[in-house]
Amino acid sequence: MNLNGLDKRDKQILNLLQDDGRLSNAELAEKVNLSPSACLRRVRQLEESGLISGFHMQLNLKACGMSGAAFVFVTLDGQGRETLARFERAVKTINEIQDCYLLAGQYDYLLRVIYRNAEDLERIHHDILTNLPGVVRVNSTLTLRAVKHTGKLEV
Repeated sequence: MNLNGLDKRDKQILNLLQDDGRLSNAELAEKVNLSPSACLRRVRQLEESGLISGFHMQLNLKACGMSGAAFVFVTLDGQGRETLARFERAVKTINEIQDCYLLAGQYDYLLRVIYRNAEDLERIHHDILTNLPGVVRVNSTLTLRAVKHTGKLEV
């Protein structure tokens, strides 16, 4: 199943759940004008098809003591499959690294890193990022504030 094969109700379900993943099945069913059992069946089909990859809550980073985020461009010492695999395995174990993207272009990876304060960012940079397998250069850009942050895909 892909987005092109969805009917209006399936698209409504996806958009509503992206807006509020805490909607109960009864509330969702009412909003899309279906019985609760039919609505639940559609949600399960969307999950089984892979269009819904999961549900999660999002914590407020500032309330959790994280005062900042940095985008870090990483250059590795090579592009070999094992070099990339070693780096990616290591990145997956580090909680401060929230996102990691393999890039095409000047840099090899883009990371989104969260930190508590300047000293914490220095620790992450010195003790973690520069010691990741294969890293020869890191280039960090600090964010001032998030103007838009969403994972929503309009369907």
